[in-house]
Amino acid sequence: MSTVSANLLTTNDMTVNHTIIIAEAGVNHNGDLDLARRMVAAAKKAGADYVKFQTAIPELVISTFAPKAEYQKETTGSDESQLEMCRKIHLPLSDYAGLKKYCDEVGIGFMSTPFDLVSIDCLAGLGMDYWKIPSGEITNLPYLRKIAGKGGSVILSTGMSTLAEVEAAVEVLEAGGMTRDNIILLHCTTQYPTPFEAVNLRAMDALRTLGCRSVGYSDHTPGIAVPVAAVAMGATVIEKHFTLDRTLPGPDQKASLEPDELEAMVREIRQIEPALGSADKVVTEAEWPNIEVARKSIVAARRIARGEVFTEENLTVKRPGSGISPMRWDEVIGGVSPADFEPDQLIFFEI
Repeated sequence: MSTVSANLLTTNDMTVNHTIIIAEAGVNHNGDLDLARRMVAAAKKAGADYVKFQTAIPELVISTFAPKAEYQKETTGSDESQLEMCRKIHLPLSDYAGLKKYCDEVGIGFMSTPFDLVSIDCLAGLGMDYWKIPSGEITNLPYLRKIAGKGGSVILSTGMSTLAEVEAAVEVLEAGGMTRDNIILLHCTTQYPTPFEAVNLRAMDALRTLGCRSVGYSDHTPGIAVPVAAVAMGATVIEKHFTLDRTLPGPDQKASLEPDELEAMVREIRQIEPALGSADKVVTEAEWPNIEVARKSIVAARRIARGEVFTEENLTVKRPGSGISPMRWDEVIGGVSPADFEPDQLIFFEI
């Protein structure tokens, strides 16, 4: 199985640019383990690198007085508290080891975001490639210290945060023993769904100034255009919610992709990756055969006799581009023709 790291895919015989694509199952399984397993299979079929869940003991995360977000009220009603809602949609901690094993069997990476300290301990023994820190925990000092103490690599979402708050969180992780080279920052707008005008993809440039391993994007917009654009702007990780059916109950279903849409997003990102190339402006291998066809050379505008002086009247510029470049026009004008040339014949001349 390939080992996936940010912007690099290493296989037995090649190393290529590779965007890590995280299919965010979250709590769209509604606490149903069978549905969660079906989501694993769907994420694998779509071509994602990882399928990610959310792990929590609701009573340790949400107080009895915590209100629902407006989008949660719109999607699940307002007749229950946030705590009551979350109790219904989370899997017990005992299910995650089995989910990790199933991901291994299917051949897709397993990730889950812990939302409390006990959940961190639960996930620590599962051998995840990355800790995923959600936007809501970026100002949670005890949580950040606990993650840092576990070691490994971190993907940190930065929704609802200023650059100063992101840097403060990174400094906490550093103080706990992590290096910036082990931290990936995800730009994110925490709203479900996110209006396009609220995305601000250029904020990825600001995150890059913090000197972490790389920058990616966690998307909550409708459709797949924005995450594809983020990859074109240099995102090395894309996280996107998905569901098996948007009509299912739950707070995040309506802002999620269905499997065919997830597959389309993966396909378009994989098409963008080789198109990114490098920052060097060079003639590509694909272009070389067309230089002679599309460029022009200095040719005879009429018959030119040997010994005749080259002038702007007896020379012109036409295809093909296999002769003297028109950029050397001034060096040719005034020279003496070394041979007879017929109209349209390529000029040869010692310059």
